[in-house]
Amino acid sequence: MTRFTGNTVDEALQQALTVLQATKEQVQVTILEEGKKGFLGMGKKEAVIEVAKNVEEPTIPVEPAVVETPEVPLAKVQPNVAAEATPHASVEKSAVPPVLENLSDEEALKELALYLTAISKELGAPALVKVKREADVVMLNLETAKQGLIIGKHGKVLNALQYLSQVFLHRVAENKISVVINVGDYRQRRQEILERLAKRTADKVRQTKQPVFLEPMPAFERKQIHSVLSSNPYVQTHSEGDEPYRYLVVEPVKSRF
Repeated sequence: MTRFTGNTVDEALQQALTVLQATKEQVQVTILEEGKKGFLGMGKKEAVIEVAKNVEEPTIPVEPAVVETPEVPLAKVQPNVAAEATPHASVEKSAVPPVLENLSDEEALKELALYLTAISKELGAPALVKVKREADVVMLNLETAKQGLIIGKHGKVLNALQYLSQVFLHRVAENKISVVINVGDYRQRRQEILERLAKRTADKVRQTKQPVFLEPMPAFERKQIHSVLSSNPYVQTHSEGDEPYRYLVVEPVKSRF
């Protein structure tokens, strides 16, 4: 099973379904932590779940064994609850993984690499995770023979992995670490697309004098567009909405019109 986190159990489950490309009926969910909102940012805890796709086992014909069992009314069956509960409780307790928190940068990135490796296997595209530090950002490149499964349509799966990775690090790392998840040269090609989008959008806003609302995108992509347009004297940008559906608004600078 693969572990997922989120502000709530529902949010974690939605992230899991996106990454695993499955429906609720196609997965098994184990809730490890319900999550807490906290007060004024204190005592907040992420919800933690484990999710795995259901596996359809082949039906193997077996000759039924003939066993004579006396009929006993259900009301008279009194199982030894204490005797049965003890061994099950001990097994479940030992199966719960240790809580990861306040890890050093190196330890947190190592756990994240293992986390992404497990998810890539669940997606049917086993990947080798390579970590590289670039200025104030850590790049994690997933090397796999099935890049399309990791990237997903319009990069949705890769962006979901990006979001999960950042949430994971915020939960387990002692320090704040910013990461970018990449497959091949996808992020580089995406950056070129975003730069062209930013310039076209700025031209449209300048011509129509009306704001343009871009599609939801991850924070680091919004930052790229903002960076491109920051030197444009005719437009300004700001973000609206809640993650992971937060989007960028490009609007005219009124003093220029």
